[in-house]
Amino acid sequence: MAGLYYEQWQLGDRIAHEIRRTVTETDNLLISALTHNPQPLHLDAVHAAASEFGRIVVNGTFTFALMVGLSVGDTTLGTLVANLGYDKLVMPKPVFIGDTLRGESEVAALRDSRSRPEAGIVTFRHQLFNQRDEIVCQCLRIALVRRRPA
Repeated sequence: MAGLYYEQWQLGDRIAHEIRRTVTETDNLLISALTHNPQPLHLDAVHAAASEFGRIVVNGTFTFALMVGLSVGDTTLGTLVANLGYDKLVMPKPVFIGDTLRGESEVAALRDSRSRPEAGIVTFRHQLFNQRDEIVCQCLRIALVRRRPA
């Protein structure tokens, strides 16, 4: 499903995104290297084993980016002008290598753009769940979305 135009959205619309992703050690290693994050909790199995988690915890920037990425095909693919911001980002549970994650989105707010009459602002509430249906990440994404062409 391609992204929807602004006027196609309604407050409260909900989408369960079909794509799921099992997190790998490579995912965690790559995002940590790409972002220059040397946190041993993400990279050092001995250090992580001695932590309260007992094993490596997946880098939170991967978790967040995956949550947004899983939503794009169903929300803003081809209709996005720009992401204007993210708000209320929380990660209430850790993600571990081998977890399989799935996402859901809901339209939390809609408003016309004052500066761009050809677009509107959609606020999405994104949630990411692990295989135990625990929320591992959630946020609000404020997106400037095109209106349907005349």
